[in-house]
Amino acid sequence: MTAGTLAVENLRTARIALVGPPNSGKTTLFNTLTGSRQKTANYPGVTVERKSGLLKTPSGHPLEVLDLPGSYSLRARSPDEAITRDVVLGRQAQETLPDALVCVTDATNLGQHLRLLLELRQLGRPLILVLNMMDIAQKRGCQISIEALSRQLGIPVVTTVAMRKSGVQDLLGQIDALLNQAPAGNGLTALSDWVEPSPDAIRAYHREVERLLREAVVREGTPEHFTRQLDRVLLHPVAGPLILLTLLFLMFQAVFSWAETPMDWIDGGIASLQQWLSAHMQDSLLKSLMVDGIIAGVGGVVIFLPQILILFLFILLLEDSGYMTRAAFLMDRLMSAVGLNGRAFIPLLSSFACAIPGIMAARTIAHPLDRLVTILIAPLMTCSARLPVYVLLIAAFVPATTVWGGIGLQGLVMFGLYATGIVGALVVAGVLRLTLLRGESQPLLMELPHYKWPNPANVLLGLWERAKIFMRRIGTVILSVLVLLWFLSTFPAPPDGATEPAIYYSFAGQIGHALEPLLAPIGFNWQIAVALVPGLAAREVAVAALGTVYALSGDEGAVTEALTATLAQNWTLATALALLAWYVFAPQCLATLAAVRRETNSWRWAAFMFAYLMTLAYIAAFVTYRVALALGGG
Repeated sequence: MTAGTLAVENLRTARIALVGPPNSGKTTLFNTLTGSRQKTANYPGVTVERKSGLLKTPSGHPLEVLDLPGSYSLRARSPDEAITRDVVLGRQAQETLPDALVCVTDATNLGQHLRLLLELRQLGRPLILVLNMMDIAQKRGCQISIEALSRQLGIPVVTTVAMRKSGVQDLLGQIDALLNQAPAGNGLTALSDWVEPSPDAIRAYHREVERLLREAVVREGTPEHFTRQLDRVLLHPVAGPLILLTLLFLMFQAVFSWAETPMDWIDGGIASLQQWLSAHMQDSLLKSLMVDGIIAGVGGVVIFLPQILILFLFILLLEDSGYMTRAAFLMDRLMSAVGLNGRAFIPLLSSFACAIPGIMAARTIAHPLDRLVTILIAPLMTCSARLPVYVLLIAAFVPATTVWGGIGLQGLVMFGLYATGIVGALVVAGVLRLTLLRGESQPLLMELPHYKWPNPANVLLGLWERAKIFMRRIGTVILSVLVLLWFLSTFPAPPDGATEPAIYYSFAGQIGHALEPLLAPIGFNWQIAVALVPGLAAREVAVAALGTVYALSGDEGAVTEALTATLAQNWTLATALALLAWYVFAPQCLATLAAVRRETNSWRWAAFMFAYLMTLAYIAAFVTYRVALALGGG
């Protein structure tokens, strides 16, 4: 074996790294191999996601499988590709050198994907080539001589259909064979001596790819008829953007309509738990903490989990179907008008779920200025953490009626808020590229994958991971903030003869009154000021904070229905609209700022983001409040 082999002690867990270009099905194969035995973290010092999973080969070898970020070459041009390169070369901090590499390629696109395989072969490490999506290649009439390709490369070649688990056992068998062979050289010298391929070396790789295709490809397939026909519609200069806009609109409508029933279930469960604790606990500070602080606060955030998962569901379906890259292509003309290209659209769309993975996704943008601008505008996309605030205020001030032939007015308003964030992001991007981050626009170069049905297992696994992250956030950051908020809202106790609600005399009330003169010009009262402060730690807490404030002010409960009625009764329409305008721009959480700092390696850009978003939020809230007052919304 020219790539080298290895021997592994029976008790030692071997480490296998999955490497491959984007859209090759690498992550699908990883999910098929590891299933629920996965763990997700970040590489030290960066926000690049690290996925690993455990399994055993048919002969009993324990394996740890790494799913590395997609890369077309070890000649890294983005942070994602740099991580893949460093892990493969054994240069990544706190990451040992993999025992073997599995290069996953798209069998329908070998001309583009084999170059990475040739670079990996030069490292001298144990290596297996996986030709994934063989079912699609065969449907297109493509015939590949696996024996000839394996002979020419000098490494094992396995065919798979990861979505259907086809070929997985063959792959595990080949891994077993590597682990059972005696070593032919450790290859460490080659890794330490590795240098980035020169332009001449790259041209040589391309010539070698052409030779391999002549030797191993018996018959070239034709592009899939279905993909060509569908792209004629979905990539049409007029119909394409309209279809994309319609899909986004339906997504926001679904956030309201589909989530209603499970939200009612959660609301009922939280109410029952509150009633049970109230009946079985004596009046005390502990009871107040449990019922009014933790249960009410956590319940006020958990109730929005169905809406957040629906939003993630749409994003995962768009990614897994192959449509996401088409959306980037469609948005290229619009993005280029503000100095970016369509590649920035994917991180921005991911930011609808959460700004942090959106900021992380910007690592795939090679040009540093484009990457920085995308990072700085990512928080302007309406993330799922804003949903609780939006849903609360829309439910309180927008009637649940239909307009224009059955379109929900509440969903339409929600869509308008999302659209406002998008427009704001584009304007900010244009200003930044004309001033602080001036530079030439980079052309869009992207591989358009073929369409495929989303893998239900991958989608469900993605939703499960997002749900765990959300619940973990509730159990850590949000819970800590809620306990602190309860303390600030409870102490000190009101003085003898007090005429105002207890929270008026508390630390929280004092903070709110101190901030009220600053916020009064935009229509915010001291209760809103109390909610905004913990909302900086986690946006979702703002709703729970409002519930705590008004519950301690004499409201019957902090459940969502009671809080909605309370706000509708105590706030003007102008105040509600001003708060919505504020949340379109300002509510970047501390975790977002920390992610910006890690991605840019500077607190300067994180501070700049905080300052410009706060300024925009105040201006937007001021203008909205004054216009609403002038139109009779007071």
